[in-house]
Amino acid sequence: MFQAKGLAIDIDGTITYRDRSLNCKAVEALRKVKIPIVLATGNISCFARTAAKLIGVSDIVICENGGVVRFSYDGDDIVLGDISKCLRAAEVLSKHFEIEFLDAEYRKSEVCLRRSFPIEEARRIIENAGLDVKIVDSGFAYHIMDASVSKGKALEYIARELGITAKDFAAIGDSENDVDLIKAAGLGIAVGDADLKLKMEADIVVSKKNGDGVVEALEFLGLV
Repeated sequence: MFQAKGLAIDIDGTITYRDRSLNCKAVEALRKVKIPIVLATGNISCFARTAAKLIGVSDIVICENGGVVRFSYDGDDIVLGDISKCLRAAEVLSKHFEIEFLDAEYRKSEVCLRRSFPIEEARRIIENAGLDVKIVDSGFAYHIMDASVSKGKALEYIARELGITAKDFAAIGDSENDVDLIKAAGLGIAVGDADLKLKMEADIVVSKKNGDGVVEALEFLGLV
């Protein structure tokens, strides 16, 4: 049985329903967990920190898909990604598609765009332009990220600071942008309605959806 020393968990679509409302059963279960919990999201720092407070877990958060980490509610954002690369990529894409920026004034490491154009075509354009970025789909938005960052690498960074390794963590997610997270962890779990790419990489796929799947995963891990 895998003995987790930490838990990394996505927010949107994992702890929440598809309409982004919290699954209260998942919240109640997470409050019973006695090991450090790291929320890992594609969203911005203030969202992640507020979610951590409301859910009642530790203040350690991975934001912007690994481009930003933070260790306490009143601490500083640690920026791991280079947003200038992402802005250049967005400029290139704007020549091919009509793009809409999301949360632009708050993002420090990446560019977030509305899901209004074909992502595979955008990936080909970025690759052909030789840009050092990647574009991922969180299911809620497209994220142009510095190629050197990911939720998984951010988890490795946090684990080192905590004096453990990423392989000491279990990780739970639902989307394509959680693939690196569950691969970095010692045990990767996909909820029942997860993206197919994530399910293929996961060690375990639970049967239930979103937050109900989180409860199922926590019970499997013996954390509740």
